[in-house]
Amino acid sequence: MNTHEATYYAASANQRTDYPTLHGEQEADICIIGGGFTGVSAALHLAEAGFNVSLVEANKIGWGASGRNGGQLCQGHNMSHETMVKHVGKHIADQLWQSSVDSVALVKDLIKRHGIECDLSDGVLHVASKRRHAEDFKNEVEYKHTQLTYQDVNYLNAEEVSTLLGTEHFYGGELYRDGAHLHPLNFVLGMAKAATQHGATLYENTAVLSYQTGERPEVVTEQGKIRCRYLLFACNGYLGKLNHSAAKKIMPINNFIIATEPLSDDIANRINPERLAVANSQFVVDYFRLSADNRLLWGGGENYRQRFPNDIASFVKKHMLNVYPELANHKIDYAWGGTLAITLNRMPHIARQEANVFVAQGYSGHGVALATYAGALFAKAVQGSLEGIDAFERLPMKDFPGGTLLRWPGLVAGMLYYSTLDKLP
Repeated sequence: MNTHEATYYAASANQRTDYPTLHGEQEADICIIGGGFTGVSAALHLAEAGFNVSLVEANKIGWGASGRNGGQLCQGHNMSHETMVKHVGKHIADQLWQSSVDSVALVKDLIKRHGIECDLSDGVLHVASKRRHAEDFKNEVEYKHTQLTYQDVNYLNAEEVSTLLGTEHFYGGELYRDGAHLHPLNFVLGMAKAATQHGATLYENTAVLSYQTGERPEVVTEQGKIRCRYLLFACNGYLGKLNHSAAKKIMPINNFIIATEPLSDDIANRINPERLAVANSQFVVDYFRLSADNRLLWGGGENYRQRFPNDIASFVKKHMLNVYPELANHKIDYAWGGTLAITLNRMPHIARQEANVFVAQGYSGHGVALATYAGALFAKAVQGSLEGIDAFERLPMKDFPGGTLLRWPGLVAGMLYYSTLDKLP
């Protein structure tokens, strides 16, 4: 039986619920494939609305990126509002911007409403790794204030950032006080518990082998089968070859995180006194925050092949020491990797493939909030409200050149080019 990978999150999970494997033939209103943020959020929202929901997960609930990520949720998309206006017009761009704000609010509401203990803490700081990036942040904050009437973000100069992070490594930043961070595995497990309490049926260790669409879609697993009215693919970076047309829209990439031993209060209060989540402005982002027990959780480095580095701790630690060299002698207690999915335009791919078949994937690093939100959008679509999904469908969402067979060489070349730019002054 599959278990969670050896991560800090798995070691500090609140619960060890085991859900059954699917056996035999079942009927459901909705079948969801994938037990991460998207799928579990959809199951919860649909169960609350009174639907008969079955969710199948190939491993454990939260086993993939949803249970291994940096735990940050912040307003905004990878694509700027100005760029979205050029693609889809101001009305839809405004909707998409608001979706990013609403997604953070949704996560906070779910945590409060269902009493999910997941170390929720406010504050996300984006920091400038280069001087010109600081000017970009300053302009973006002004744009949000004036054009989006969004006031809950402020520009900080280099000295103010240094005070908050105990380092002079950065040139400025933008602080989202309403952004937040959390223990992602405990969050998705908490949603799963709430979903089952409202009547959803969750299956683990139940990989989908094939499916058929039509008026009554059918999902086939090794030991069972589910017939349903609506079908949602919520597999993200672990979709594989299951849904070929969806797979062409995404590229799976691997990202890595370390967790130090617990730091003393003196050190923690010097490097992050306000316990903010931080992400820098490099193309290959470094992101970090303190856990509830004062560990520094640091994410950094990517690779684009099936295998992870042999020594993840060393692979990531060098990024941490570049900012905090004084932590060189602190032990790394946990080091792990996970697979996420990016799209060509770095916006989520949330769409209808057929009248009753949906896909949500490709969150490109914004999955904690946006994947949870996508699950809620699917639940609304089943109930007849398609406006939210329609807004995302308006964005140009191209296939990766070469499809699933040839996308890898082009992506690697592009990533290497931009990662090289990260190293230049």
